[in-house]
Amino acid sequence: MVKVIPFKAVRPTRALVGLVASRPYQSYTVDERDSRMDYNPFTFLHIVNPGYKYDQVITGEERYKLVRNRYLEFKEEGIFITDDKPSFYVYKIVNRHNQVFNGIIAATSAEDYERDIIRKHEDTIELREETFKTYLKTVGFNAEPVLLTYPDNAIIADIIKKTQKKHAEFEFSMTYRDTHYLWKVNDDAIIKIIQDEFENMKTVYIADGHHRSASSYLLYKEEKEKNPSHNGNESYSFFMSYLIPESDLVIHSFNRLIKDLNNLTKEEFLIKLDANFRIQNRGTIPYSPSKQHHFTMYLDGEFYSLYLRKTNYEFQTSLDELDAQILYKTILNPILGISDLRNDNRIDYAHTHGTDEVVNMKASIDSGEYKVGFGMCDASISQMKQIADDGLKMPPKSTYILPKLRSGITIYEF
Repeated sequence: MVKVIPFKAVRPTRALVGLVASRPYQSYTVDERDSRMDYNPFTFLHIVNPGYKYDQVITGEERYKLVRNRYLEFKEEGIFITDDKPSFYVYKIVNRHNQVFNGIIAATSAEDYERDIIRKHEDTIELREETFKTYLKTVGFNAEPVLLTYPDNAIIADIIKKTQKKHAEFEFSMTYRDTHYLWKVNDDAIIKIIQDEFENMKTVYIADGHHRSASSYLLYKEEKEKNPSHNGNESYSFFMSYLIPESDLVIHSFNRLIKDLNNLTKEEFLIKLDANFRIQNRGTIPYSPSKQHHFTMYLDGEFYSLYLRKTNYEFQTSLDELDAQILYKTILNPILGISDLRNDNRIDYAHTHGTDEVVNMKASIDSGEYKVGFGMCDASISQMKQIADDGLKMPPKSTYILPKLRSGITIYEF
Protein backbone atom coordinates (compact mmCIF):
# COMPACT_ATOMS: atom_id res chain seq x y z
CA MET A 1 0.00 0.00 0.00
CA VAL A 2 1.48 3.29 -1.15
CA LYS A 3 0.50 6.27 0.99
CA VAL A 4 0.19 9.71 -0.59
CA ILE A 5 -1.39 12.77 1.02
CA PRO A 6 -2.35 16.23 -0.21
CA PHE A 7 -0.61 19.25 1.30
CA LYS A 8 -0.82 23.04 1.36
CA ALA A 9 1.89 24.03 -1.08
CA VAL A 10 3.88 27.22 -0.70
CA ARG A 11 4.34 28.45 -4.25
CA PRO A 12 5.14 31.56 -6.27
CA THR A 13 2.41 33.84 -7.51
CA ARG A 14 1.24 33.24 -11.05
CA ALA A 15 2.99 36.43 -12.23
CA LEU A 16 6.39 35.46 -10.77
CA VAL A 17 6.60 31.67 -11.08
CA GLY A 18 8.68 31.74 -14.27
CA LEU A 19 11.18 34.07 -12.60
CA VAL A 20 11.33 32.10 -9.34
CA ALA A 21 11.74 28.57 -10.74
CA SER A 22 15.33 27.40 -11.14
CA ARG A 23 17.33 24.33 -12.00
CA PRO A 24 19.11 22.62 -9.09
CA TYR A 25 21.85 24.85 -7.68
CA GLN A 26 24.72 22.52 -8.64
CA SER A 27 23.68 22.36 -12.30
CA TYR A 28 24.77 25.96 -12.95
CA THR A 29 28.28 27.18 -13.50
CA VAL A 30 29.39 29.98 -11.18
CA ASP A 31 29.06 32.49 -14.03
CA GLU A 32 25.54 31.26 -14.86
CA ARG A 33 24.42 31.55 -11.23
CA ASP A 34 25.89 35.00 -10.82
CA SER A 35 24.30 36.22 -14.04
CA ARG A 36 20.87 35.01 -13.02
CA MET A 37 21.13 36.52 -9.56
CA ASP A 38 22.50 39.79 -10.95
CA TYR A 39 19.48 40.37 -13.15
CA ASN A 40 16.68 38.40 -11.50
CA PRO A 41 15.79 39.35 -7.90
CA PHE A 42 13.09 36.65 -7.79
CA THR A 43 15.09 33.54 -8.71
CA PHE A 44 15.06 30.75 -6.13
CA LEU A 45 18.85 30.81 -6.39
CA HIS A 46 18.82 33.82 -4.02
CA ILE A 47 17.34 31.55 -1.35
CA VAL A 48 19.78 28.66 -1.73
CA ASN A 49 22.80 30.94 -2.21
CA PRO A 50 22.26 33.50 0.56
CA GLY A 51 25.93 34.49 0.69
CA TYR A 52 25.49 36.27 -2.64
CA LYS A 53 23.76 39.09 -0.79
CA TYR A 54 26.93 39.66 1.24
CA ASP A 55 29.36 38.96 -1.62
CA GLN A 56 30.96 36.04 0.18
CA VAL A 57 30.85 32.26 0.32
CA ILE A 58 28.99 30.98 3.38
CA THR A 59 28.90 27.27 4.20
CA GLY A 60 27.59 24.81 6.75
CA GLU A 61 24.89 25.54 9.29
CA GLU A 62 25.42 29.29 9.01
CA ARG A 63 24.41 29.02 5.35
CA TYR A 64 21.41 26.85 6.20
CA LYS A 65 20.11 29.47 8.66
CA LEU A 66 20.49 32.18 6.04
CA VAL A 67 18.62 30.00 3.52
CA ARG A 68 15.78 29.87 6.02
CA ASN A 69 15.91 33.67 6.40
CA ARG A 70 15.84 34.29 2.64
CA TYR A 71 12.91 31.89 2.30
CA LEU A 72 10.93 33.73 4.98
CA GLU A 73 11.70 37.01 3.25
CA PHE A 74 10.23 35.68 -0.01
CA LYS A 75 7.06 34.80 1.91
CA GLU A 76 6.92 38.17 3.67
CA GLU A 77 7.34 40.02 0.38
CA GLY A 78 4.45 38.11 -1.22
CA ILE A 79 6.64 36.33 -3.76
CA PHE A 80 5.41 33.06 -2.22
CA ILE A 81 1.82 32.35 -1.22
CA THR A 82 0.40 29.40 0.73
CA ASP A 83 -2.61 27.45 -0.50
CA ASP A 84 -5.51 27.50 1.94
CA LYS A 85 -6.52 23.85 1.45
CA PRO A 86 -4.48 20.64 1.18
CA SER A 87 -4.24 19.67 -2.48
CA PHE A 88 -2.65 17.33 -4.94
CA TYR A 89 -1.03 19.11 -7.87
CA VAL A 90 -1.27 17.79 -11.42
CA TYR A 91 1.96 18.79 -13.10
CA LYS A 92 2.88 18.65 -16.80
CA ILE A 93 6.22 19.29 -18.49
CA VAL A 94 6.79 19.58 -22.23
CA ASN A 95 10.52 19.70 -22.86
CA ARG A 96 12.52 21.06 -25.77
CA HIS A 97 12.55 17.60 -27.40
CA ASN A 98 8.70 17.64 -27.35
CA GLN A 99 8.63 14.89 -24.74
CA VAL A 100 5.59 15.19 -22.46
CA PHE A 101 5.53 14.21 -18.78
CA ASN A 102 2.33 14.10 -16.72
CA GLY A 103 2.08 13.35 -13.03
CA ILE A 104 0.96 14.32 -9.55
CA ILE A 105 2.89 16.24 -6.91
CA ALA A 106 2.06 14.85 -3.46
CA ALA A 107 3.54 14.21 -0.05
CA THR A 108 4.83 10.64 0.23
CA SER A 109 5.55 8.58 3.31
CA ALA A 110 8.95 8.18 4.98
CA GLU A 111 7.57 5.00 6.54
CA ASP A 112 6.96 3.65 3.03
CA TYR A 113 10.63 4.40 2.31
CA GLU A 114 11.63 2.51 5.45
CA ARG A 115 9.46 -0.48 4.55
CA ASP A 116 10.80 -0.63 0.98
CA ILE A 117 7.40 0.22 -0.49
CA ILE A 118 9.26 3.15 -2.02
CA ARG A 119 12.10 1.23 -3.66
CA LYS A 120 15.64 2.34 -4.51
CA HIS A 121 17.98 1.29 -7.29
CA GLU A 122 21.00 3.48 -6.54
CA ASP A 123 23.50 3.68 -3.69
CA THR A 124 23.78 6.87 -1.66
CA ILE A 125 26.76 8.43 0.10
CA GLU A 126 26.34 8.59 3.88
CA LEU A 127 28.08 11.95 4.25
CA ARG A 128 25.75 13.56 1.69
CA GLU A 129 22.72 12.04 3.41
CA GLU A 130 23.72 13.44 6.80
CA THR A 131 24.66 16.83 5.37
CA PHE A 132 21.36 17.23 3.57
CA LYS A 133 19.43 15.97 6.61
CA THR A 134 20.97 18.81 8.65
CA TYR A 135 20.07 21.22 5.86
CA LEU A 136 16.42 20.05 5.83
CA LYS A 137 16.17 20.23 9.61
CA THR A 138 17.33 23.85 9.56
CA VAL A 139 15.41 25.20 6.55
CA GLY A 140 12.19 23.27 7.22
CA PHE A 141 11.06 22.62 3.65
CA ASN A 142 11.40 20.55 0.47
CA ALA A 143 11.73 22.77 -2.60
CA GLU A 144 12.35 20.10 -5.26
CA PRO A 145 10.27 16.93 -5.37
CA VAL A 146 11.73 13.44 -5.50
CA LEU A 147 10.84 11.80 -8.83
CA LEU A 148 8.89 8.57 -8.29
CA THR A 149 7.37 6.28 -10.91
CA TYR A 150 4.35 4.01 -10.62
CA PRO A 151 2.70 1.38 -12.86
CA ASP A 152 0.42 2.96 -15.45
CA ASN A 153 -3.04 3.40 -13.98
CA ALA A 154 -6.10 4.17 -16.12
CA ILE A 155 -8.09 5.84 -13.32
CA ILE A 156 -5.27 8.21 -12.35
CA ALA A 157 -4.58 8.91 -16.02
CA ASP A 158 -8.24 9.85 -16.54
CA ILE A 159 -8.17 12.21 -13.54
CA ILE A 160 -5.03 13.88 -14.89
CA LYS A 161 -6.57 14.23 -18.35
CA LYS A 162 -9.82 15.75 -17.04
CA THR A 163 -7.96 18.09 -14.70
CA GLN A 164 -5.85 19.37 -17.55
CA LYS A 165 -8.95 20.51 -19.42
CA LYS A 166 -9.37 23.23 -16.79
CA HIS A 167 -7.50 26.51 -16.62
CA ALA A 168 -3.99 25.92 -15.24
CA GLU A 169 -2.77 27.69 -12.11
CA PHE A 170 0.62 28.03 -13.80
CA GLU A 171 1.79 27.97 -17.40
CA PHE A 172 5.30 29.20 -18.03
CA SER A 173 8.41 28.47 -20.07
CA MET A 174 12.07 28.35 -19.02
CA THR A 175 15.21 29.32 -20.89
CA TYR A 176 15.81 25.59 -21.49
CA ARG A 177 12.74 25.80 -23.77
CA ASP A 178 10.61 23.55 -21.62
CA THR A 179 7.08 24.54 -20.64
CA HIS A 180 5.53 23.81 -17.26
CA TYR A 181 1.86 23.58 -16.25
CA LEU A 182 0.29 23.12 -12.82
CA TRP A 183 -3.31 22.47 -11.71
CA LYS A 184 -4.65 22.19 -8.16
CA VAL A 185 -6.75 19.15 -7.19
CA ASN A 186 -8.55 19.94 -3.93
CA ASP A 187 -11.91 18.24 -4.41
CA ASP A 188 -12.23 15.76 -1.53
CA ALA A 189 -13.84 13.07 -3.68
CA ILE A 190 -11.09 13.20 -6.31
CA ILE A 191 -8.40 13.25 -3.61
CA LYS A 192 -9.90 10.08 -2.12
CA ILE A 193 -9.92 8.30 -5.50
CA ILE A 194 -6.26 9.16 -6.07
CA GLN A 195 -5.31 7.96 -2.59
CA ASP A 196 -7.27 4.72 -3.04
CA GLU A 197 -5.55 3.99 -6.35
CA PHE A 198 -2.11 4.43 -4.82
CA GLU A 199 -3.10 2.35 -1.80
CA ASN A 200 -3.81 -0.50 -4.24
CA MET A 201 -0.21 -0.39 -5.50
CA LYS A 202 2.38 -2.59 -3.81
CA THR A 203 5.38 -0.45 -4.67
CA VAL A 204 6.61 2.69 -6.38
CA TYR A 205 10.19 3.35 -7.44
CA ILE A 206 12.60 6.24 -6.98
CA ALA A 207 13.62 7.39 -10.44
CA ASP A 208 15.64 10.43 -9.35
CA GLY A 209 16.35 11.89 -5.92
CA HIS A 210 17.87 9.06 -3.90
CA HIS A 211 19.85 11.39 -1.65
CA ARG A 212 16.92 13.73 -1.07
CA SER A 213 14.61 10.88 -0.09
CA ALA A 214 17.28 9.22 2.09
CA SER A 215 17.91 12.51 3.92
CA SER A 216 14.18 13.05 4.46
CA TYR A 217 13.99 9.55 5.91
CA LEU A 218 16.88 10.27 8.30
CA LEU A 219 15.16 13.43 9.46
CA TYR A 220 11.93 11.45 10.01
CA LYS A 221 13.79 8.89 12.14
CA GLU A 222 15.42 11.59 14.24
CA GLU A 223 12.20 13.53 14.83
CA LYS A 224 10.23 10.36 15.54
CA GLU A 225 12.67 9.31 18.25
CA LYS A 226 12.40 12.73 19.92
CA ASN A 227 8.59 12.81 19.84
CA PRO A 228 6.89 10.57 22.45
CA SER A 229 3.52 11.42 20.90
CA HIS A 230 4.53 10.43 17.35
CA ASN A 231 1.58 9.01 15.38
CA GLY A 232 2.85 9.03 11.77
CA ASN A 233 0.76 11.97 10.62
CA GLU A 234 3.31 14.65 11.45
CA SER A 235 4.57 16.76 8.55
CA TYR A 236 8.13 15.43 9.07
CA SER A 237 6.79 11.94 8.31
CA PHE A 238 6.42 12.88 4.63
CA PHE A 239 8.46 14.35 1.81
CA MET A 240 7.41 15.95 -1.47
CA SER A 241 7.40 13.78 -4.59
CA TYR A 242 6.41 14.03 -8.24
CA LEU A 243 4.80 10.73 -9.22
CA ILE A 244 4.65 9.88 -12.93
CA PRO A 245 3.55 6.70 -14.73
CA GLU A 246 6.25 4.35 -15.95
CA SER A 247 5.32 4.98 -19.58
CA ASP A 248 6.26 8.66 -19.17
CA LEU A 249 9.70 7.99 -17.72
CA VAL A 250 12.65 8.46 -20.11
CA ILE A 251 16.01 6.86 -19.30
CA HIS A 252 19.29 7.76 -20.95
CA SER A 253 22.80 6.61 -20.11
CA PHE A 254 26.07 8.27 -19.17
CA ASN A 255 29.31 8.00 -21.13
CA ARG A 256 32.38 7.09 -19.09
CA LEU A 257 35.47 9.28 -19.66
CA ILE A 258 38.80 7.97 -18.33
CA LYS A 259 41.94 10.08 -17.91
CA ASP A 260 44.58 7.36 -18.48
CA LEU A 261 45.10 3.72 -19.43
CA ASN A 262 46.49 2.68 -16.03
CA ASN A 263 50.10 2.64 -17.32
CA LEU A 264 49.20 0.41 -20.26
CA THR A 265 50.12 1.13 -23.87
CA LYS A 266 47.31 1.30 -26.38
CA GLU A 267 48.30 -2.12 -27.75
CA GLU A 268 48.46 -3.71 -24.29
CA PHE A 269 45.07 -2.26 -23.43
CA LEU A 270 43.41 -3.62 -26.58
CA ILE A 271 44.85 -7.08 -25.98
CA LYS A 272 43.41 -7.12 -22.45
CA LEU A 273 40.02 -6.04 -23.81
CA ASP A 274 40.04 -8.97 -26.24
CA ALA A 275 39.58 -11.42 -23.38
CA ASN A 276 35.98 -10.30 -22.87
CA PHE A 277 35.02 -8.49 -26.10
CA ARG A 278 34.97 -8.90 -29.84
CA ILE A 279 36.59 -5.68 -31.01
CA GLN A 280 36.04 -3.95 -34.34
CA ASN A 281 37.83 -0.76 -35.36
CA ARG A 282 35.20 1.62 -36.79
CA GLY A 283 37.67 4.33 -37.79
CA THR A 284 36.76 7.99 -37.47
CA ILE A 285 33.01 7.62 -38.10
CA PRO A 286 31.06 8.05 -34.84
CA TYR A 287 29.58 4.77 -33.65
CA SER A 288 26.76 4.25 -31.16
CA PRO A 289 25.79 0.80 -29.86
CA SER A 290 22.41 -0.49 -30.98
CA LYS A 291 21.67 -3.21 -28.40
CA GLN A 292 22.40 -4.30 -24.86
CA HIS A 293 25.89 -5.66 -24.10
CA HIS A 294 27.37 -3.75 -27.03
CA PHE A 295 29.59 -0.75 -26.28
CA THR A 296 31.30 2.05 -28.11
CA MET A 297 34.86 3.05 -27.29
CA TYR A 298 36.82 6.06 -28.50
CA LEU A 299 40.59 5.84 -28.24
CA ASP A 300 43.45 7.62 -29.98
CA GLY A 301 41.29 9.24 -32.66
CA GLU A 302 39.27 6.14 -33.58
CA PHE A 303 35.96 4.54 -32.64
CA TYR A 304 35.66 0.86 -31.72
CA SER A 305 32.67 -1.41 -31.21
CA LEU A 306 32.97 -3.83 -28.29
CA TYR A 307 30.71 -6.90 -28.27
CA LEU A 308 30.62 -8.81 -24.99
CA ARG A 309 31.84 -12.42 -25.19
CA LYS A 310 28.99 -13.95 -23.19
CA THR A 311 30.79 -17.26 -22.80
CA ASN A 312 33.34 -15.46 -20.59
CA TYR A 313 30.87 -13.51 -18.45
CA GLU A 314 28.48 -14.91 -15.85
CA PHE A 315 24.96 -13.51 -15.52
CA GLN A 316 24.17 -14.45 -11.93
CA THR A 317 21.92 -11.54 -10.90
CA SER A 318 19.78 -8.86 -12.50
CA LEU A 319 22.59 -6.39 -11.81
CA ASP A 320 25.01 -8.49 -13.87
CA GLU A 321 22.78 -7.84 -16.91
CA LEU A 322 23.21 -4.07 -16.62
CA ASP A 323 25.67 -2.61 -19.14
CA ALA A 324 27.11 -0.15 -16.62
CA GLN A 325 27.91 -3.08 -14.32
CA ILE A 326 29.39 -5.11 -17.18
CA LEU A 327 31.66 -2.21 -18.07
CA TYR A 328 32.77 -1.94 -14.44
CA LYS A 329 33.40 -5.66 -13.95
CA THR A 330 35.23 -6.27 -17.24
CA ILE A 331 37.13 -3.03 -17.96
CA LEU A 332 37.01 -0.22 -15.43
CA ASN A 333 37.99 -2.22 -12.38
CA PRO A 334 40.19 -5.14 -13.59
CA ILE A 335 41.99 -3.36 -16.43
CA LEU A 336 41.91 0.36 -15.66
CA GLY A 337 42.14 -0.06 -11.87
CA ILE A 338 39.08 2.04 -11.01
CA SER A 339 37.41 0.41 -8.00
CA ASP A 340 35.63 3.40 -6.44
CA LEU A 341 33.34 4.78 -9.11
CA ARG A 342 32.10 7.61 -6.90
CA ASN A 343 35.37 9.04 -5.70
CA ASP A 344 38.13 8.13 -8.18
CA ASN A 345 39.11 11.37 -9.94
CA ARG A 346 40.31 9.44 -13.00
CA ILE A 347 36.72 8.90 -14.19
CA ASP A 348 34.08 11.43 -15.25
CA TYR A 349 30.58 11.05 -16.63
CA ALA A 350 28.67 12.76 -19.44
CA HIS A 351 24.96 12.07 -19.95
CA THR A 352 23.87 10.99 -23.42
CA HIS A 353 21.18 11.75 -25.97
CA GLY A 354 22.46 9.65 -28.88
CA THR A 355 25.03 10.35 -31.59
CA ASP A 356 25.61 13.98 -30.60
CA GLU A 357 26.93 12.86 -27.23
CA VAL A 358 29.26 10.36 -28.89
CA VAL A 359 30.65 13.31 -30.85
CA ASN A 360 30.98 15.25 -27.59
CA MET A 361 32.84 12.31 -26.06
CA LYS A 362 35.23 12.42 -29.00
CA ALA A 363 35.82 16.15 -28.47
CA SER A 364 36.57 15.64 -24.77
CA ILE A 365 39.18 12.99 -25.56
CA ASP A 366 40.68 14.83 -28.52
CA SER A 367 41.22 17.82 -26.21
CA GLY A 368 43.69 15.71 -24.23
CA GLU A 369 41.75 15.89 -20.97
CA TYR A 370 40.80 12.20 -21.24
CA LYS A 371 42.45 9.17 -22.81
CA VAL A 372 39.53 6.83 -23.53
CA GLY A 373 35.73 6.97 -23.49
CA PHE A 374 32.96 4.37 -23.38
CA GLY A 375 29.28 4.55 -24.33
CA MET A 376 26.43 2.10 -23.92
CA CYS A 377 22.74 1.65 -24.59
CA ASP A 378 20.15 3.08 -22.23
CA ALA A 379 18.93 0.93 -19.35
CA SER A 380 15.23 0.04 -19.34
CA ILE A 381 12.57 0.71 -16.73
CA SER A 382 12.17 -3.06 -16.29
CA GLN A 383 15.89 -3.41 -15.51
CA MET A 384 15.73 -0.57 -13.00
CA LYS A 385 12.71 -2.10 -11.27
CA GLN A 386 14.12 -5.63 -11.19
CA ILE A 387 17.39 -4.48 -9.66
CA ALA A 388 15.43 -2.52 -7.02
CA ASP A 389 13.13 -5.52 -6.38
CA ASP A 390 16.18 -7.74 -5.86
CA GLY A 391 17.59 -5.33 -3.29
CA LEU A 392 20.61 -4.56 -5.47
CA LYS A 393 22.10 -1.19 -6.37
CA MET A 394 23.28 0.12 -9.73
CA PRO A 395 26.73 1.66 -10.13
CA PRO A 396 26.69 5.46 -9.93
CA LYS A 397 25.61 7.30 -13.06
CA SER A 398 23.91 4.25 -14.57
CA THR A 399 20.87 6.29 -15.57
CA TYR A 400 20.14 9.83 -16.68
CA ILE A 401 16.42 10.15 -16.12
CA LEU A 402 13.90 12.60 -17.52
CA PRO A 403 12.02 14.69 -16.59
CA LYS A 404 14.42 17.00 -14.80
CA LEU A 405 12.53 19.00 -12.20
CA ARG A 406 12.78 22.63 -11.12
CA SER A 407 13.12 24.06 -7.62
CA GLY A 408 10.74 26.52 -6.01
CA ILE A 409 7.52 25.74 -7.95
CA THR A 410 5.84 23.90 -5.09
CA ILE A 411 7.30 23.82 -1.59
CA TYR A 412 6.43 21.37 1.17
CA GLU A 413 6.92 22.66 4.73
CA PHE A 414 7.50 20.44 7.76
